Amino acid sequence: MCHQSDDQNRRKEGRHFALVFALLILLVLILAAANLMTGSVPLTLPQILDALCGNGDASSAAILFDLRLPRLLSAMILGGALAVSGYLLQTFFNNPLAGPFVLGVSSGAKLLVAIALIVALEHGLLLNSWGMIGAAFLGSTLSMLFLLVVSGFSSASSVLIISGVLIGYFCSAVTEIFLTFSKDTNIVSLHTWSQGSFSGISWSNVAVMSIVAVCAGVFCVLLAKPMEAWQMGEAYAMNLGVNIRALRLGLILLSSLLSACVTAFAGPVAFVGIAVPHLMRSLLKSARVLLLLPACFLGGSVFCLFADLIARNLFAPTELSISVVTSVLGAPVVILIMLRRQERRRDR
Repeated sequence: MCHQSDDQNRRKEGRHFALVFALLILLVLILAAANLMTGSVPLTLPQILDALCGNGDASSAAILFDLRLPRLLSAMILGGALAVSGYLLQTFFNNPLAGPFVLGVSSGAKLLVAIALIVALEHGLLLNSWGMIGAAFLGSTLSMLFLLVVSGFSSASSVLIISGVLIGYFCSAVTEIFLTFSKDTNIVSLHTWSQGSFSGISWSNVAVMSIVAVCAGVFCVLLAKPMEAWQMGEAYAMNLGVNIRALRLGLILLSSLLSACVTAFAGPVAFVGIAVPHLMRSLLKSARVLLLLPACFLGGSVFCLFADLIARNLFAPTELSISVVTSVLGAPVVILIMLRRQERRRDR
């Protein structure tokens, strides 16, 4: 009887997981179609299909391939990467409020990218995609190292969050000073990027961010079992033979790299890294890493596709920054997390 009930529970659980992933994939497809169809020049679904097949008119094909498809793919890839980065940070710090934006990791990446662009343009150089990711990765890693030092002095989550917020404010202020006093028109135009935006993405950018996301995803999968052991406690993981130093280093580098990739191309995007992992845990009702990693990626894609759709169309032709929309959508989720944590502490 016990075996039968266990089998039934596993089948029920499997159907639940399949339903959640089917829902996420369906939402990605619906929002992708909506993003391709809407804009200053509306496109119908037949026009899009004709353009994709090479049978459409030149103007529709230009709008689709030069503007909307790169932007669509960047929102999917970067949104997914940001959600996975947030999940890795939450796993590392064992804190549901940890995220690239809140902890100042995105702001550190933004500061180094802005400085690198200013220095490059002053010397008549152009920074390519890999150079931007490298600068952003350095900035995000430095922010992470500062947080590690702080967490070493105090294990209180409130100290960690406050330190991250202060890092974010400091780096954002310094970035704005650099951008404000820059005389180069190319740097001044980076104010839009510094507020968060998926516009202006090229196919070469999409190729680079795809390579980074795929490589980081492979390493995340390789760390899945050690991460599950880590979630049970450091002592438990050590008893299972997990190399704690290697795991910590891997989580730091992967979360920093994914956050850097997002910031390099889209600027800082708020609350996605906190809200999406929490929502995916609630939907799946599971802590399995191999389930949460793809769920977070799909959830981040859905979140950013929806946010970008609102940003482009709510006050068209004026476009909102992506962080404004993600803040409005993600802030209630963060408030809910804090209220639930407070309730659990009272119950104890």
